[in-house]
Amino acid sequence: MAFYFDTPSRTFSEYLLVPGYSSAECIPANVSLETPVVKFKKGEEPTIKMNIPLVSAVMQAVSDDRMAVALAKEGGISFIYGSQTIENQAAMIAKVKAHKAGFVISDSNLTPENTLQDILDLKAKTGHSTVAITDDGTSHGKLLGIVASRDYRVSRMDPDTKVREFMTPIEKVVFAPKDVTLKEANNIIWDNKLNSLPVLDDEGKLLHMVFRKDYDSHKENPNELHDSKKRYVVGAGINTRDYEERIPALLEAGVDILCIDSSEGYSEWQSRTIAWVREKYGDTVKIGAGNVVDREGFRFLAEAGADFVKVGIGGGSICITREQKGIGRGQATSVIDVAKARDEYFEETGIYVPICSDGGIVYDHHITLALAMGSDFIMLGRYFSRFDESPTNKVNINGAYMKEYWGEGSARARNWQRYDLGGDKKLSFEEGVDSYVPYAGSLKDNVNLTLSKVRSTMCNCGALSIPELQKKAKLTLVSSTSIVEGGAHDVLLKDNKNL
Repeated sequence: MAFYFDTPSRTFSEYLLVPGYSSAECIPANVSLETPVVKFKKGEEPTIKMNIPLVSAVMQAVSDDRMAVALAKEGGISFIYGSQTIENQAAMIAKVKAHKAGFVISDSNLTPENTLQDILDLKAKTGHSTVAITDDGTSHGKLLGIVASRDYRVSRMDPDTKVREFMTPIEKVVFAPKDVTLKEANNIIWDNKLNSLPVLDDEGKLLHMVFRKDYDSHKENPNELHDSKKRYVVGAGINTRDYEERIPALLEAGVDILCIDSSEGYSEWQSRTIAWVREKYGDTVKIGAGNVVDREGFRFLAEAGADFVKVGIGGGSICITREQKGIGRGQATSVIDVAKARDEYFEETGIYVPICSDGGIVYDHHITLALAMGSDFIMLGRYFSRFDESPTNKVNINGAYMKEYWGEGSARARNWQRYDLGGDKKLSFEEGVDSYVPYAGSLKDNVNLTLSKVRSTMCNCGALSIPELQKKAKLTLVSSTSIVEGGAHDVLLKDNKNL
């Protein structure tokens, strides 16, 4: 007969943390959120760690190159979505890796024959005010001039004015040679009071741009996550169909870590993919797998050679897998069960395989609960989709700004590979929805606020690190009545909108 679990499947909202003893040293400023991303042997250090325990989901509506840069600045990792062509995904990876060194490939380029209106349209699209004017309008054409905000006045100029009439011509542009170092480039910027510095090859063709704001950004982002070459760390999602072609292209582009993006990871398809990676690259290529929800699923992927294991089925805000198929498990129960399996595996083998909680996060405090229950880091989709840096459109719905957000199992994404069970190459039915989420502003501001809550709660538990939280945390189930008690109740709330 079928196996029945003895206990119900529970969500994060059914738990609370019970405070522990907090010493005088236990203040938020002293809390470290450093966490391992890939497996490591006892007594050794993981080859990839993060400074914050957050990664962005492998989704079209969440993780592109812009999101990857923004999150790496804060100390996390984006997994750029794989439901696109190999060439496009590799190009996104290359953009991220080109960004951190300070030498940025220009994404705002026009020709002298373009117009002021073209400049304004491009600025609205990219958000960048500096435009490189090249002979062919590409990022690597011969540089003929620069247009910055100071070069034009919208109120006094005809939108059809040609760029050549108001650009700063190359004769007046300060630029650097191809062999300039980042330190030298920054010195040129400061000495000449510039906002940007083009880097040209011997033929005058544009190679990179160096921006003053990137120097300032480094000072403002002490947690930024970079590789040995001072480039931002970035991940990528892959599937179990075209990995033999996709993985080499992503590695060539500079990807740091891969993740098999699948709704269900306890399968032969994932073990085949990992085996191919190990046979071709050994342990030099880092690859996570998932998703699973119990001990058996974790053991299967850990023994297959996964560098980390993703936990969660059906808990995402746009996921309807449980509704459509009756498959899944409450996220809190899944994390607790898999974390126990992770610890058992570590005791048996001396190999620690990090786990990533994916889905089920509704409130900021759910992140702290997931960490306390054993997660090493958290994958978030809806959370990051709300920010300026997500790749979706900001729209006005009934007077409120929203961001578009859709699941990889929706008809819009048509990512059949994520739900592939070895059958026809198509999406038989939807396992995700197309929706809107409230617009929330910049990633930096929101992530800093969220993590300040996490640090504060950790101090309430007497923990200054994630491993210490997992050791000291005391968790209690809550009744439906006490959930009501936990919010504002029995009062008439003031309307503070006009205050």
